[in-house]
Amino acid sequence: MDQIDRKILTILQDDATVSIADLADRVGLSQTPCWKRIQKLQQSGVITKRVALVAPEKIGLGLTVFVQIETSDHSGPWLSRFADSVAAMPEVMEFYRMAGDVDYMLRVVVADMAAYDAFYKRLIETIPLKNVTSRFAMERIKAITAFKVPELPKAP
Repeated sequence: MDQIDRKILTILQDDATVSIADLADRVGLSQTPCWKRIQKLQQSGVITKRVALVAPEKIGLGLTVFVQIETSDHSGPWLSRFADSVAAMPEVMEFYRMAGDVDYMLRVVVADMAAYDAFYKRLIETIPLKNVTSRFAMERIKAITAFKVPELPKAP
């Protein structure tokens, strides 16, 4: 991936609706080579998806909960069953396996406390868990989706 690809990624992360003509102009290419680079970035898995970002509170999803999970079972079959169950829950926006004193971390977005309670009950019924701790977000101070694309190291 060269510096032009990195510029393309930076621009597309800011606005995936930018026209190929505008994007090509901004990175110093003609349209066809620019489009081919985008296709190559998609085929190689660098660009995984192009989406519209939605303000959750504008669609009635005003409660964000960070859920820490500890388990006593770390076997492959348990993890597979747990991962499949949790990944299928639409309220779970992010799901991580962690290092340290917490085994898994979820970011859950729901309408309100009643909706979270219903989610929590489904979660603890899916598979045995040692401990579940919920932390409720009071205010979203920063939320971005764009990664700062590192520049190529400068040649000596």
